[in-house]
Amino acid sequence: MAEGQMHPNDTAEPTTTPARRQQPVIAIDGPAGAGKSTMAAHLARRFGFLNLETGAMYRAHALKAIDHDLGFDEEQTLLDLAAHTRITLQPQLEGNRVLLDGVDVSRRVRDKDVTVAASQISIHPHLRSWMVAQQRKLGEKGGVVMEGRDIGTAVFPDAEVKIFLDADPEVRGNRRYRQGPPDAPVTEAAIIKELKERDARDRNRAESPLRPADDAVILDSTGMTLEEVLTAAEQIVHSHLASTSNPTQAPVTGTNP
Repeated sequence: MAEGQMHPNDTAEPTTTPARRQQPVIAIDGPAGAGKSTMAAHLARRFGFLNLETGAMYRAHALKAIDHDLGFDEEQTLLDLAAHTRITLQPQLEGNRVLLDGVDVSRRVRDKDVTVAASQISIHPHLRSWMVAQQRKLGEKGGVVMEGRDIGTAVFPDAEVKIFLDADPEVRGNRRYRQGPPDAPVTEAAIIKELKERDARDRNRAESPLRPADDAVILDSTGMTLEEVLTAAEQIVHSHLASTSNPTQAPVTGTNP
């Protein structure tokens, strides 16, 4: 079980160096709807690591802000709320079980209003700093797959494996539309519009904007099947594991497989 308890004095201290970790940190970043959660769950199962969905922490805090009828642009109020918030992630085969102050909110944090709110609160630099500090605590020993927007650039810039998973917004929107219920009132065009708006917020925020780490392997899944994407991700991880067992082999670098 992995817990994130936020406190007023928490800061984003430097991460553990790779030499001190017995197992790697696998960082998966990318825009909304790229398939990061699917990839993270697959890699965690494939290599026997913990799958820690850090985005669920933002969603859980956004849900608490909604329940307390707080404005998403009021950073100090959100920070005050964080000081009395307990978020627990329990990795499961099908994904993370999310507990907010001891209550299972795993389904609720996937709802659209929470998703939108999470994107809005995540732009606040001090709140992100607190979240980063907690996420580092969760993964500091390694043996984890962490996915989000800034894992490889801010949370674990020293991650042994970094993947930036991307796809055109039209493709991501189509995938989300097809995954939804057939009688859903939302249109494909509306989903694509929402993704583009979220991309703009994530890429242009002042604190930890969405971008690939310099040493990340960029996977553009626009023209790939799910099986091809997961196979490519496995190869990236295998490359790192092989390099650590064979000192003469170069470590994984930021090139496409």
